[in-house]
Amino acid sequence: MSSSRDDFGIAFRSALLQRGAAQKFSLVFLIVIASIVFFLDVYGFGFMKPVRAIINDGIYRVTLVASSPSRFVPQFTGGLTNLFNIKKENEKLKQELEAFKQKELSVEYLTNQNKNLRKILESEESYLKKENMILSKVLIDKSSPYLKSIIINRGSKSGVLKGMPVMDKDYLVGRVVETNYLSSRVLLLNDLNSRIPVTFGEDGVQAILKGSGGSRPVLEYLPEGYIVEEGIDVFTSGKDGIFSPGSPIGITTQKGQVKLFSESSQLSFVKVDLTQNEGAVF
Repeated sequence: MSSSRDDFGIAFRSALLQRGAAQKFSLVFLIVIASIVFFLDVYGFGFMKPVRAIINDGIYRVTLVASSPSRFVPQFTGGLTNLFNIKKENEKLKQELEAFKQKELSVEYLTNQNKNLRKILESEESYLKKENMILSKVLIDKSSPYLKSIIINRGSKSGVLKGMPVMDKDYLVGRVVETNYLSSRVLLLNDLNSRIPVTFGEDGVQAILKGSGGSRPVLEYLPEGYIVEEGIDVFTSGKDGIFSPGSPIGITTQKGQVKLFSESSQLSFVKVDLTQNEGAVF
């Protein structure tokens, strides 16, 4: 008898563990509980009011938790989409800002260049009106430890010939030594191969200004025993028949050098004196 009851219990528990039976039992159990609660509530038992309130609160909480994913997922995905859109827009704004900076720098460069051109045109209007002067742009500054020259954008097409003086404002800076159809090469005064006759001082001392390859050419062939004083203006003498006399060049130093009025490394525009015919080189 006891064995049969044990067998029955085992069989019953085994049946309850099966998935289908468990679902049916749960459904039946919920129906029974709901029926009991319904009849107790209909007949107005006093203890049912707080029980019903507790059940309603439980149902509301379960409903809130169950509906949370459906409410929060759209908000999360919407916020994530907005974040990506903001990042994309930020990258676009950065690119536009960089483009504006580049344009601003280009405008600044062109503005500065325009101002320099206006200064040149205004200060040299009297020269530009003459047919014997032509304004040229420096294309290349060819510099080495001893050789100093520039390439300008004027050549034989513009009437430029070998031997013509080249000026920066009123100051002599060099001489044309090679011409092409649209360009020319100018040997500067501080080039190692440059030599021009000059004069300076109240006594009109004559000398040769020789390029040293550095920033300051030196005075050579001075009178015997002559000591060069500092701060004396140096001009072309014109004795070679190449340069017009009186073109300012620079100022003397105590070491017998000449500090040029025009800085050769800062040349952007120069003038070519077209009155000079082809002559000897430096």
